[in-house]
Amino acid sequence: MTSSLLIALGALAVTTVVVQAQVPAAEVQIAGAVQAAPPDQQATATVIGLDAQSKPVTLRKGTGVLVCLADDPRVDKFNVACYHKDLEPFMARGRELAALGTKGRGPEDLRWNEIKNGTLVMPKEPRLTTIVQGTAFDAATGTVADSYTRWVIYTPGATPESTGLPATPGPGAPWLMFPGTPGAHIMISPARPK
Repeated sequence: MTSSLLIALGALAVTTVVVQAQVPAAEVQIAGAVQAAPPDQQATATVIGLDAQSKPVTLRKGTGVLVCLADDPRVDKFNVACYHKDLEPFMARGRELAALGTKGRGPEDLRWNEIKNGTLVMPKEPRLTTIVQGTAFDAATGTVADSYTRWVIYTPGATPESTGLPATPGPGAPWLMFPGTPGAHIMISPARPK
């Protein structure tokens, strides 16, 4: 082997070890992920986190209606979410597309066409997603530093006429994003604490 190839392989090994070392233990990922669930549903939520190679993996199969996503330690801020299990096909497809390098939000979201043509199931009734963000998470105390919570209610096909909601955001008020589409959802983003 040439010396430059050996150096490249060594750098790859070091990079792999660093990424693997950053993934918290399953218990820590679970404790963080359920911060986005109501207290009475935290113990029964399914939790999806990351394995040692930073690939999505089910860390805990729950018996309740929520699926919670653990924080990705490769991202600077703490960010977890819980959503109704009926949204899992939509969310799982989003993770799959992201892993392939396909980014989509809004009209370019490939999932919208899949919903329209019936190859991806999306619930017709409203389904809630709760997102909790912060600057850090302390697993020992279950505390999210600088915690901020927002909500997304998926309502495929909803319009301002069917909901009475505006299609543009106002300060802290609910509004309808992507109205009339398979990805229509109500955004509820309170003012951030100062």
